[in-house]
Amino acid sequence: MDNIWLILILFAVVGWAIAVYNRLVALREQAEAAWADIDVQLKRRHDLIPNLVETVKGYASHEQETFDAVIEARSRAMSADGPAAAGAAESLLGGALGKLFALAEAYPDLKASAGFRDLQQSLSALEGAIQNARRFYNAVVRDFNTKVQTVPAALVARSFGFSQKEFFQIEDGERAVPSVDFGA
Repeated sequence: MDNIWLILILFAVVGWAIAVYNRLVALREQAEAAWADIDVQLKRRHDLIPNLVETVKGYASHEQETFDAVIEARSRAMSADGPAAAGAAESLLGGALGKLFALAEAYPDLKASAGFRDLQQSLSALEGAIQNARRFYNAVVRDFNTKVQTVPAALVARSFGFSQKEFFQIEDGERAVPSVDFGA
């Protein structure tokens, strides 16, 4: 009779370990899918930037330093590897874009340009999509990291090599939040 209890306890422990492992795998895959969604949104943002720079250049061609800063920040953002590096690079890109939009304020013809307004509106929509994707990704990473760190699930996580994931953080103060003014 004692052997039956021992076998039942062993099966319960193995069953629990399998359930924890499966949950960790599901959270890891969900985090990777969420990161892929952010990556797609960031690529769309990066693809808009050259058009935006060229549009502004048409009106303010002598502002080369600002254009170079935006292009350099875009290049760094595109080559960033991982959520932490991408967050830092996107913060720098947001700051450079903010300077580009500030520059645009000095050129009324540029602000009135339909092409510039369309690009600005597209970028604004992408900023919202990136923010939503970032929130979802960070929520999944939080759940995953909590599971990896809490006992007794941490025992299974360590045994199978699960480690914490990085959050995707962008400094809100450095992000470009383009304004669309149709009254100009």
